[in-house]
Amino acid sequence: MGYRVINGKLHFAPDLGAVCNKKNNVKNHISDSTRQVSFKDTLSSEIDKNSSFTISNHAAERLKSRNINLNESDMKNINSAINKAEGKGCRESALVYKNAVLITSIKNRTVITAMDKNEENQNVFTNIDSLVIV
Repeated sequence: MGYRVINGKLHFAPDLGAVCNKKNNVKNHISDSTRQVSFKDTLSSEIDKNSSFTISNHAAERLKSRNINLNESDMKNINSAINKAEGKGCRESALVYKNAVLITSIKNRTVITAMDKNEENQNVFTNIDSLVIV
């Protein structure tokens, strides 16, 4: 499991049910294939996509081991960069932010890994179709 950033605030993924005010394990006798999705649910899920992203466990470990600290303002700036990259049609991007480079899946809105941009031993990035300077 990873971490989810919603409106700049970091949440542990299993705790999202409490954060999003969702009911836990409500049994519904209607099968999933016949369940109707309301416009309100669809709209709120699309709005949430633009205001949140995920930090993978791997990226969280890299941020911690490399002593890269991100505050709420930083998270909002990173989310804004993901939104811009998504608007340009990017799929996999390197986000350069302050002293860090965040390799990000724009399609999945997930930070895959993080590194200090001053690291000299790892300066080749592969499978990246864009670079965003935040």
